[in-house]
Amino acid sequence: MTLRLLLADDQALVRAGFRKLLEGVDDFEVVGEAANGVEAVEQARLWSPDVVLMDVRMPVLDGLEATRRILAEPGSTARVLVLTTFGLDEVVFEALRAGASGFMLKDVPPEELVAAVRVVAAGDALLVPAVTRAVVEEFARLSPHPVDPPPGFDRLTPREQEILELIARGRSNGEIRAELVLSDATVKTHVTHILAKLGLRDRVQVVIYAYEAGIVRPTVRR
Repeated sequence: MTLRLLLADDQALVRAGFRKLLEGVDDFEVVGEAANGVEAVEQARLWSPDVVLMDVRMPVLDGLEATRRILAEPGSTARVLVLTTFGLDEVVFEALRAGASGFMLKDVPPEELVAAVRVVAAGDALLVPAVTRAVVEEFARLSPHPVDPPPGFDRLTPREQEILELIARGRSNGEIRAELVLSDATVKTHVTHILAKLGLRDRVQVVIYAYEAGIVRPTVRR
């Protein structure tokens, strides 16, 4: 199956470079380009891409708001992969809160970018455990006041609540499996149920939800 991609970046040379790289992959098709957030929303509506590669800082409408609008479109199945030159900053965290499925730096090796697109297109979140901890723990400190868990949390079983906490602490499925002595299939089933019951898109949203709701707290570093 061909993956349909949309490139959103205000620099034409950056878009051209990404297009050349991505169109060299047999099952990738770049269906559109956008130079600002408004164009990104319009192009996403027009082409229904599988993955949007989204710059954060763009004119007219930034990548954060563009991400929110694209994902809020009725029937949208797009996944957003944020590409940035700014590293682990608050803007990237806000992009994840807006619904992006992950982020990478723009100078990532080509093979890693291709792999990232595949991961996001498959419905997984692109944040390795170490990055999950670094991003979420750093910026959870900026909003230390927990909010009430949204409806659905009380529907989680004790095991699901336990797994949610482990996800929030950056554990991979393999680490959860080993720690709780469960099978791969069982862990995946629990994660699927957690997402469905809480109305969340992916693991990144689970992590953010858990910190904002006060289910887990940032580690104190000395």
